[in-house]
Amino acid sequence: MARILINGGSLGGLLAANMLLREGHEVQVLEKATGSLDGRGAGIVTHTALHRALVRAGVSAVESLGVHVESRVALDASGAVAARLALPQVLTSWSRLYALLREALPGEHYRQGVALQRVEQHAGGVRVHADSGAVFEADLLIASDGIRSTVRSQFAPHAVAQYAGYVAWRGVCDEAVLSNATLGSVFDHFGFGLPPGEQLIGYPVAGHGNATARGRRRYNFVWYRPADEHGALRELLTDADGTHHPLGIPPHKVSWRQVAAMREAARRLLAPQFAEILEKAAQPFLQPIHDVVSQRLAFGRVALMGDAAFVARPHVGMGVTKAAQDAMDLADCIRVHGATAAALQAYEALRLAPGLAVVQRARELGAYLQAQGQGGGAAVRRDADAVLRETAVDPSGTRVGPAVAELSAFDPAGGAALRPATASAAPVTVPIH
Repeated sequence: MARILINGGSLGGLLAANMLLREGHEVQVLEKATGSLDGRGAGIVTHTALHRALVRAGVSAVESLGVHVESRVALDASGAVAARLALPQVLTSWSRLYALLREALPGEHYRQGVALQRVEQHAGGVRVHADSGAVFEADLLIASDGIRSTVRSQFAPHAVAQYAGYVAWRGVCDEAVLSNATLGSVFDHFGFGLPPGEQLIGYPVAGHGNATARGRRRYNFVWYRPADEHGALRELLTDADGTHHPLGIPPHKVSWRQVAAMREAARRLLAPQFAEILEKAAQPFLQPIHDVVSQRLAFGRVALMGDAAFVARPHVGMGVTKAAQDAMDLADCIRVHGATAAALQAYEALRLAPGLAVVQRARELGAYLQAQGQGGGAAVRRDADAVLRETAVDPSGTRVGPAVAELSAFDPAGGAALRPATASAAPVTVPIH
């Protein structure tokens, strides 16, 4: 039995913790936030690998994971169906997955209010220092602390977030407040809106209390809109009191003026059904879209996983599934090699290429949005049928393209962050606090 620390108590960290605990290890999750994390995030597209990972993590309610849809529809600006595709999927929410994974993990293995400050390594393990002065010893440290990973900033400082040139407006709307016209035409589908140079997706998810009964669900939406880094983005990340939030603006701080402008744009650009959903969403929020690529995942007895390792744009619908695959491969490598540096090297060998492939594919799908955010000329119209076929589909066919060869040419100690495959973007260093 090994002692394993996991920095980060969101979905990736919980998946890894539950799997490793069931492998017989002494696991401790260190989470910086205090109080319940329930309610964070929004919709999540599930894939086969995520279902397998949840079973391995001890989740017993996989069969009631979320809301099942049979098809996808794209609506034009008038609200008419422009394209349709039969594609059964299960859509869930961050809140639902978090509740299931927290329930599976005994409370003594989850410690909140611990902000990692620095990591030391020695021949037999790691020593983790928290900003409170607390010190934790273990055989391994697994970093699952997200896009602004403290661990990555120490061990791979060149792996920085790159802004993609556009943002996602996100939110959920209660089923009960929507008109019959919207409920009947789009609510039970994975929906798409494709204004020139932009993209909206939406789908039903569980409602309050993770309810999935008809009438109690919510509709989750993500609207991608271009935003120049030094102009529109700065305005979007500035609250109504004039305070700028460069690392991302909290939902309750998004300026009411920006929300009003977004809703007015929805009435002009989107199908009436989508405009209604955005109008009636209680608290829309926005997320700048970034890429993160790591050239290494293992550093002695320290490893990166989930968004601490790779952040792919949401078009592939792979964020949580990628973390689930990381957790499964990590547990397998530790079972074979023990809680050693060799296990983490084996994990890195398994996960580098798939992680890069997901980022590459997401960049390809978002290239036309990125071009708009960088002043790339006339707004591009996408083929609706192609978008329905390509967005957030099962990743088993994801290809590893030329970017993998680029990665292999980097200095193994870590070099400049990989540039987008289809359009250039200046790297944005994300400070750590």
